Amino acid sequence: MRLVSLTCSNTEIVCALDLGHHLVGVDDHSDWPADVLAPLPRVGPDLSIDVDAVARLEPDLVLASLTVPGHERIVEACDRAGLPWIAPEPVSLGDVLDDVRTIARHCGVPERGDRLAAEMDAAMPAVDASSRPAILVEWWPKPVIAPGRQSWVTDLLVRAGASNPFAHRDVKSTPLSDDEVRALAPEAVVVCWCGVPFHRYRPDVVTRRAGWAGVPALTRNQVHLVPEAFLGRPGPRLVEGYRALLRVADAARSARSA
Repeated sequence: MRLVSLTCSNTEIVCALDLGHHLVGVDDHSDWPADVLAPLPRVGPDLSIDVDAVARLEPDLVLASLTVPGHERIVEACDRAGLPWIAPEPVSLGDVLDDVRTIARHCGVPERGDRLAAEMDAAMPAVDASSRPAILVEWWPKPVIAPGRQSWVTDLLVRAGASNPFAHRDVKSTPLSDDEVRALAPEAVVVCWCGVPFHRYRPDVVTRRAGWAGVPALTRNQVHLVPEAFLGRPGPRLVEGYRALLRVADAARSARSA
């Protein structure tokens, strides 16, 4: 089976299903596992996929996504080109697990999907916490953008014994004003900037915000860095994101009682 993946999350799901040898092309941003992807043709970045290049690879299935705003144009172009495609749009952790099963089923290995989804689920047990620190996950710094209720990150925070202070907003993500952040007073901030290399994450961008003066996360020195690959990609490495959030939640509780 010839597969072309147009997003990092799908690429990582395919490889975790032990189907990496079926990939004949990937998007420019897919970077893991590096050894599997190194020899593969690249078909462009997520919002500028070269659909003609995808077609030339003669895929049996194109794995697109609707999690990236604007990617629906790529899906429409694939459809016009007559390419067979699926485009997951997970908004919860349960959706992510279902997408693993769906991709496996389309690739003819449903049992692998069931097994991988079960392994991921078991690796992220819910913490029975009586005290849940509010943790703001920051997708983007200016304007500050954070996940809302319709995000697997909200579910990960709950499982990790924390909470999303903006879970009351029924959206995938939301821009935030300084006043809103001060009002909800997060006890920790996780810098997880989408599309920015991890080595370029700068906690001082958060700590020097004059408009956030007095926010507990800053006064208690609770600004943490987590790679976007661990929280922003709805695939197997969310397990690493969950583990990172466990550590952040523990640190926030300790800082509260210090």
